[in-house]
Amino acid sequence: MLRTRVTSGALVTVRQGVFIRADAWPEDGAAQGILRARAEQAANPEGVMSHQSAALVLGLPAPGFARWHELPVAITLPTGHSSRTRSTVHHVGPLPSHHVMLDEEGYRITTPARTAVDLAARLDLPEALVLLDGAARMICASYVSTPRRRDYTTGAYITAARDLLSEAARTVRAGRLLDAVAVTLPCRESPAESLSAGHMILAGIPAPSFQAMLRTPRGTYFPDFLWEDARLIGECDGAVKYTGAAAVVAEKEREQDLRDNGWRFVRWLPKEVMLEPALVMARIARALSL
Repeated sequence: MLRTRVTSGALVTVRQGVFIRADAWPEDGAAQGILRARAEQAANPEGVMSHQSAALVLGLPAPGFARWHELPVAITLPTGHSSRTRSTVHHVGPLPSHHVMLDEEGYRITTPARTAVDLAARLDLPEALVLLDGAARMICASYVSTPRRRDYTTGAYITAARDLLSEAARTVRAGRLLDAVAVTLPCRESPAESLSAGHMILAGIPAPSFQAMLRTPRGTYFPDFLWEDARLIGECDGAVKYTGAAAVVAEKEREQDLRDNGWRFVRWLPKEVMLEPALVMARIARALSL
């Protein structure tokens, strides 16, 4: 019966032994990826969705150009589990209960801290910070009903997020991540900001403030990067920032206001810091030396 319905197009095979009605199969690639991950977890009830599959469900930012749903489905099985159906998408490792949560449909998934650590374990600092900052931001947001900008700079929340990330790193024996966790900040608002911060650390660029408040007679602003002693503002400009002519005009007015109040600017694009980080770091170093 199943074979007949699949052949007729009434059912879609999500994975071996798991099917879904054709009219319920989404067109969106990300939604398809989530369904595939849930199907894998349903077929392996001892395991949990993890790594890129968990990041897809949680909405964690990706450190590169690839999107999470473009990668293979991933689940983690508990230590000691043996399965004849184990495939290359399966990981095996410790799964303490506090590393596991339920998604909105009730499927088991690794927490933001565990997911970020699993994915960042073998990455260099800049790419690891994209995941760690993103997870820390989610953790901080979970402590309040309606997150505000200041919640991401609250010391107690930052410490709590770093503690969760450090504990997860020790659990999966990813001690090399502890130095990255120590410089993790939830106030960085985009993957490009986190990536830039990591490259600054590696290049020995003086540490800026992130999303610090600047007041002028005309307004209050929160620059991406701020070197107060040098009167320098750093901006990592992505297309998402300027969604329309009004946003572009507002940004020009903002910059002019800050320039009129004695601030200088250095700018770079997300693709520049991804593809040519040395060029960006040199640009920032020159601006700081002026």
